[in-house]
Amino acid sequence: MEFKNTKGIFLQIADSISEKVIGGQYPPGEKIPSVRDLATEMGVNPNTVMRTYTELQVRGIIDNKRGIGFYVSTEAVQIIRDWKRKEFFEIDLPLIVRQTRMLGITFEELKPYFEPNN
Repeated sequence: MEFKNTKGIFLQIADSISEKVIGGQYPPGEKIPSVRDLATEMGVNPNTVMRTYTELQVRGIIDNKRGIGFYVSTEAVQIIRDWKRKEFFEIDLPLIVRQTRMLGITFEELKPYFEPNN
């Protein structure tokens, strides 16, 4: 995974896991990779993955079944959608609006990007 400097690595890993949950690769109730396995896969320190898993647990996205591993919670999809929507409206959308105003982009120019086939 290519990491960016704009966000902490543990949060980027959390985003990656969240995308896999939303995309169905990690369905609710299913086990996710162990800390060690994911650290190896991502090329990061296991402590970084543990920090990610702690963050996801706090948010209610994963559950730790002691001695068995980490599992996607039954409410994970809705929790992630709510979290990502909030993040979009607070961080991404203001940037997009600022950029479109600065560049003089109209709603008509943006409309094709919101068509169902795009």
